[in-house]
Amino acid sequence: MIVVSNTSPICYLVLIDAINVLPQLYGQVIIPQAVCSELAASGSPLILQEWIANPPPWLIIQAVDLVEDDSLLTLDLGERNAIFLAERLKANLIILDEQEARRIAIDRGLKVIGLLGVFYQAAIRDLIDLAESLERLKQTNFRASSSLFNSLLARYQNELNNRNR
Repeated sequence: MIVVSNTSPICYLVLIDAINVLPQLYGQVIIPQAVCSELAASGSPLILQEWIANPPPWLIIQAVDLVEDDSLLTLDLGERNAIFLAERLKANLIILDEQEARRIAIDRGLKVIGLLGVFYQAAIRDLIDLAESLERLKQTNFRASSSLFNSLLARYQNELNNRNR
C-alpha cells in the first residue's frame, strides 16, 4: 500500500505519542521533502524537530519537483507537494486534514483520509483507545468541532456494538 502524508497528521500523532499507528496501519508512509522541512522548522515544537531529525525506517522522505499547477496555488507547500507526490506515485491513500487540500485531492481522484479517520481505523484495529486519543488531541491546537469528535465516538461505539452481536 502506498500512503502519502502531509505535515499536520504526523505532527499531531507525534505530539500525542501515537505516531506508531501509522506503520501499524500502513506499513510505510511517504512524505515529500517539504513536509520533512516543515516538521524540522525552527518554529516547530522541539519534539517534532527531534523526531524528524532521526526519522523511523518506515518513514520515506522523497524529493518532489513541482510543476506549475494553478489548481494547487491556494495550498501551502507541504500540501501541494503531498498531493503531487501522491499523484505521481499513484498512492492508495493520502493523509490530509486541511479542508481545501482535501477537496482538491478528492477532485483530482485521490483517496483521502484525515487524522480523525486514521484514529478511527486504529481504534477499530484495537491499536489505540479512541476516547483517550481524542482527549489528548484536544489538548493540542488541533481544530475540530465537539460535534465531530462526538460523532466519531458514536460511530466507533456503534461499530463495536455491531461487532459484538
